[in-house]
Amino acid sequence: MNHAARRYAGCNVPRYTSYPTAAEFTSAVTAADHAVWLDEMSGQGGISLYLHVPYCREICLYCGCHTKMAMRDDVVAAYRRALEAEIGMVASLAGPRCGIARLHWGGGTPSILGPDGLRSVIDVLRERFRFETGHEHAIELDPRYVTSGFAHGLAELGVTRASLGVQDLNPTVQAAIGRLQPASMVEAAVDRLRAAGIGSLSFDLMYGLPLRTSQSIRKTCASVISMSPDRIACFGYAHLPRLKANQRRIDEAKLPSLDERIEQAEVIAGELAGAGYIRIGIDHFAKPSDPLAVAANSGRLHRNFQGYTVDDCTTLLGLGASAISTFPHGFAQNMADVPRYIRTIEAGSLASVRGRRIGPEDRLRGRIIERLMCDFEVDLSAIAPDIDFSGELSSLHLMGEEGLVALDRSKLVVTEAGRPVVRVVAAAFDAFRMTQPSQFSTAI
Repeated sequence: MNHAARRYAGCNVPRYTSYPTAAEFTSAVTAADHAVWLDEMSGQGGISLYLHVPYCREICLYCGCHTKMAMRDDVVAAYRRALEAEIGMVASLAGPRCGIARLHWGGGTPSILGPDGLRSVIDVLRERFRFETGHEHAIELDPRYVTSGFAHGLAELGVTRASLGVQDLNPTVQAAIGRLQPASMVEAAVDRLRAAGIGSLSFDLMYGLPLRTSQSIRKTCASVISMSPDRIACFGYAHLPRLKANQRRIDEAKLPSLDERIEQAEVIAGELAGAGYIRIGIDHFAKPSDPLAVAANSGRLHRNFQGYTVDDCTTLLGLGASAISTFPHGFAQNMADVPRYIRTIEAGSLASVRGRRIGPEDRLRGRIIERLMCDFEVDLSAIAPDIDFSGELSSLHLMGEEGLVALDRSKLVVTEAGRPVVRVVAAAFDAFRMTQPSQFSTAI
């Protein structure tokens, strides 16, 4: 990494999967606002739908998600019934037979619902929504629970893409993060999914984990490359024990330094690039033929709460505890407390408790940040000709002198040297920058 960029690598900045970010959500947006935004959809087509399942059989120590451990099937079944009730409520407010272009299951571990539970939810969706021709159906999976029968069950439900949480394949690192899954187990999951006809696979990897070394990363990359996933997302571990109790069980003394995190990220990028993967934005890689790489090369890449995506839908309905919905006029987030979520839905009320209204300037700033995060360049006058960005550009002056950004009239370009810290550049256009940076992860 360029020496100048290294100085910014420790800056705490948002990941910018939305703008304004979830850190700016407040209780000023209520369930009543959520209902109005749903009503404005009026049977709209081409929407994305996200289903959040906040349960796992065990909680990994590194996890930063809204998830809880569930050992009892009746607890999971109660949540499923609430999710199905929310689907009906949202569909009624949104109008008849809205068209779903993309469906994504996240968690937690969605497979905890089991084949019958997943099928039950899909049946309710089919009753209340219309699935558009060629829709994408994606699900996040724990490879430890992918049996042959389950893989075929997913295929029967129309799943077209599966994302496997791999993180690291080194046994020592796995023990330190509380997630033991040998490479052979991941390979078996991959084989079962492909045998069932689910050929589009994504892997999640993570750097910055305890006891991880550059040598072990190379071995993990070699194993991953041999399994030939279509996409790989590579995230830096965000150690926030103040917010996540499970992370307090990780020995901070075993975490890598900032310089080691930088080296680990660079090793992964180098290994994947050497195997022919195209780097997408700051943390994704894809085969050249994958739609994500094609979108990146043509300027049609987008970024939302699922990260980099080809999803250009203006409306995303988030269902389940803690799920976030995106509308043209704002964001609405459901309560994260699962028992309260279930009680609220059972009482016939929307579960949204916070969010953010989006004004015209928010939309413009959001487009600028998205283009920087996706394309590493943006024409400010083309997006926002009536806004004076002299203050924002002035804050980037030093980065310009250091060769991390370049300005050609109204076109701001993040140079090759500056790309690893593009989140810092994007933050210059964030009118809601927080005064408590510790709530965000470091830029690398």
